[in-house]
Amino acid sequence: MIQQIGAHVQALRPHQWVKNAFVLAPLVFSGLLTHPAAITAALWAALAFSVSASAIYLLNDTMDYARDQAHPKKRLRPIASGRVRRPTALLLSALCAAGALALAATLNAATAWALSCYVLMNVLYSLGLKHLFLIDVFFIAIGFILRVSVGAFAIGVRLSPWLLLCTLFIALFLGLCKRRHERASLGEEAAAHRSNLAHYTLPLLDQLILVTAAATIMCYALYTIDPWVCARLETNGLLLTIPLVLLGVFRYIALVYQSGEGGSPTSVVLRDRGTQVIVALYLLLSVGLIQGKVRLELTPAPLPAAGALEGR
Repeated sequence: MIQQIGAHVQALRPHQWVKNAFVLAPLVFSGLLTHPAAITAALWAALAFSVSASAIYLLNDTMDYARDQAHPKKRLRPIASGRVRRPTALLLSALCAAGALALAATLNAATAWALSCYVLMNVLYSLGLKHLFLIDVFFIAIGFILRVSVGAFAIGVRLSPWLLLCTLFIALFLGLCKRRHERASLGEEAAAHRSNLAHYTLPLLDQLILVTAAATIMCYALYTIDPWVCARLETNGLLLTIPLVLLGVFRYIALVYQSGEGGSPTSVVLRDRGTQVIVALYLLLSVGLIQGKVRLELTPAPLPAAGALEGR
């Protein structure tokens, strides 16, 4: 009985919930980290998104049952290995999706709508869109944008376009690194696991990874110096976090190319001590700068007043 319960919990992939930290990004970058109501709403939104993500994992693993059995690692998953029956997985998926949407609806209609879009989009992804060349990684990226959007809707804040673009590019970067890992590790058998992997050649992926890495860094840098962002947060100090972002991207690229990582960004975060240190330092510095409203004397002109760009 205990083993069966453990297999069903494993099928939910709770370790992948780390990705849903993106839901909390608007809380951190809105200056509301000390507001109990905002913290509670953001945590409920993150829980709702995590449960909905588990619903999608169950559906996806059920649909990929045969393909996963031919994969050296995925064949060990609970559904592919037969430890969780497919009808049970589908029932559990439906229950998780319904529970997540009900939880999101208790926050507000916008949060429930955005989460519904995520569920619907990923159902379409599981049913076949994940086999379309390039479309698959864009669907992954849109999923991360919806994570950030759900977090913003839950606490009632506006998002900077630069933050959305940064989320888009970092998600594309991670998705392309994942495809590179699959292509490199599966070799000639890659197409048998997923047909569109035949179109992802290593030289092409290498170029796309570098493009999205550069775009991520540039968008983040522009976000930190955007006048609207500086006025809203009452700090231009986020400029100091750029070196840590550079270091994080560079380390991830090194892990992909030198250590053969990248197949699971979640695993990299959970296992690589260097990445953990960089993420921790980045969060501590960002929170300190925002909550301390640190102003760097970079130009003769003072920062705009907090309400000066409200109508922008």
